[in-house]
Amino acid sequence: MKRRLYLFINSTLIFGSLLLINCGGGENVSSPNVDEPRSKGTIGVSVLTLGNPFFSVIAENMKSEAARHGYDVIIVDGDRNVQKQANQIDDFLTKGVVAIVLNPCDRISTGAAIKKANEAGVPVFTCDLKCVAEGAEVVSHVGSDNLQGGKLAGEAMIEALGEQGGKVLVVHFPQANSCQLRVQGFMEVIGVYNQGLAAGQIEVVAELDGGGVRDEGYKVTEDTLQAHPDLAGIFAINDPSALGARAALEKAGKQDQVKIVAFDGQPEGKQAIKDGKIFADPVQFPDKIGTKTVELILSYFNGEEVPSEVLIPTELYRQEDGLQDSSLQ
Repeated sequence: MKRRLYLFINSTLIFGSLLLINCGGGENVSSPNVDEPRSKGTIGVSVLTLGNPFFSVIAENMKSEAARHGYDVIIVDGDRNVQKQANQIDDFLTKGVVAIVLNPCDRISTGAAIKKANEAGVPVFTCDLKCVAEGAEVVSHVGSDNLQGGKLAGEAMIEALGEQGGKVLVVHFPQANSCQLRVQGFMEVIGVYNQGLAAGQIEVVAELDGGGVRDEGYKVTEDTLQAHPDLAGIFAINDPSALGARAALEKAGKQDQVKIVAFDGQPEGKQAIKDGKIFADPVQFPDKIGTKTVELILSYFNGEEVPSEVLIPTELYRQEDGLQDSSLQ
């Protein structure tokens, strides 16, 4: 009788312990996800074009920095299309993003879409490319100091052409405020250089829209060579358009006649500088731009006052820099 009573009590205790575990009275081994951190929200990012590695670097650095602080990031390609980017902003608002980051496809036309986000109470930040549309509210802009970089490009062109000077083509992308500033800085330095020179001036014979892409950079260079076969220099507002210009020069057999100064410092651009195909670049730091943008978003969420603009200086990159650059081939 005692043995039966002992077995009954023991069985009851074991059953009760199992029941407590399964009902939450002990450690819940069946719910491994309860302690996993939840996302603090999603940030929507629309870049000018993922076809340009520069914008991909910005976006990926934003994504990794945001993840460190518990935020998800949606990255979409604006494809240099104002309406497509406007639709992407509408989609961000539908998804309930907590902030929007843009490389505006147009410095003015993108303003209408930004105003929609303003009305919805979603903060908008821009990076690299700025929106200057009246009434469009942007919390903060992070970009390169493009005016300073344009001035460096002008100094590099003076160095490249030497005392003989010559005719120069500017391969522009006027829809972007950053490129407007680059060309402005370039023209200011060239203008000062030309003052008082009776000979050897640097003459800008054309400013043509190269779209910031290789194919269009090729086309405008080809057209300019027909009108000005004695062209001496090209200032291209980014590496893709500069590489397109270089291809046009090689086709025309004028690669040794015309010096190219570009802008960006993408790996392919730096390689071209090392190989002597581009004279120099004022280089940007897209990784810093992406990280800094997220830092400002977080500060804004914390109720801190953030600057309306943060500019990161560029640095001139010449062939000797490329020859010492371990990241290149």
